[in-house]
Amino acid sequence: MAKKKTIINKASEKFLEAYLNNASPTGFESSGQQLWLDYIRPYIDEHFVDTYGTVVGVINPDAPYKVVIEAHADEISYFVHYITSDGYIYLKRNGGSDHQIAPSKRVDIHTPKGIIKGVFGWPAIHTRTPGKEESPTMKNIFLDVGAKDKAEVEKMGIHVGCVVTYEDTFMVLNKDWFVARALDNRAGGFMIAEVARLLKEEKTALPFGLYITNSVQEEIGLRGAQMIAERIQPDVAIVTDVTHCTHTPMMNKIENGDVAAGKGPGVTYGPAVQNNLLQRIIDTADAEKIPLQRMAASRFTGTDTDAFAYSNQGVASALISLPLRYMHTTVEMVHRDDVENCIRLILATLKNIEPGEDFKYIR
Repeated sequence: MAKKKTIINKASEKFLEAYLNNASPTGFESSGQQLWLDYIRPYIDEHFVDTYGTVVGVINPDAPYKVVIEAHADEISYFVHYITSDGYIYLKRNGGSDHQIAPSKRVDIHTPKGIIKGVFGWPAIHTRTPGKEESPTMKNIFLDVGAKDKAEVEKMGIHVGCVVTYEDTFMVLNKDWFVARALDNRAGGFMIAEVARLLKEEKTALPFGLYITNSVQEEIGLRGAQMIAERIQPDVAIVTDVTHCTHTPMMNKIENGDVAAGKGPGVTYGPAVQNNLLQRIIDTADAEKIPLQRMAASRFTGTDTDAFAYSNQGVASALISLPLRYMHTTVEMVHRDDVENCIRLILATLKNIEPGEDFKYIR
């Protein structure tokens, strides 16, 4: 079988790199949102931004039937919480930041004066007692910015409430693996932006309004999606996020399912996922020969799908997931083929939706 045409070109990969390298912590997503909006601007008819920073690009804004494709823009981070008298900094999580990876990491502290560099310090191995070593916790990890005391820290512009992100940046491993912090879920933002680009380049005329939505504040409880769902009031929502690749060491498939990076997008079965819309996605994948993996969720998906599904008296919603290695670390990894197949699947599904469809079970 002939290899499918490549979707990600040099220009879009350059955008992906810039977008991933830019910090977009929960509650402070504005600079990343500006990058994203500037990229999609040529491919949309109009856009709007809500009070907390969710950005929506709209195609066919006057159409009464509304379809959302959505990702979330925020990344996990920390807040400066306490500065000691001798100049060390303790933190609070902003989202699900993993304290165990922190020791020896370099960070960017975002202050009114600009970025201040710092490091997570940790006692040298020589000074620790085997068998009695402390594990990293939020009570003992700390930042060192090279200051002699609290006054010098504050003189740098660092204060309680400053947000802190890891400085790790984008790279490509073995040609086909994208590695970065915050692929969860700026990879999703990239994918829906590429859908907008391809619709424009292919001159596809959709018979409904398409709302390309990059939501804020997912990492602290789907808050951005909750707000924007009420504003848009869509008929259909197709959400994209990441899911765990369970084909790496120390992953338990019994607990986390059998999902492999490089083997295609994942779709989820669960109460928040509207089954008829899900079947439309599966049928589309079959028709387009797009590889697909299946997952099950219990009470909730843990993604913005839940927020859209239960809004506005119920919105037909489904989730398309990108397999990801090492979630919530600074070396998150996704396979190029999965990214492209997610884009293909979203694009093809949009072409299989007719205005007026309600996806109801009972007639």
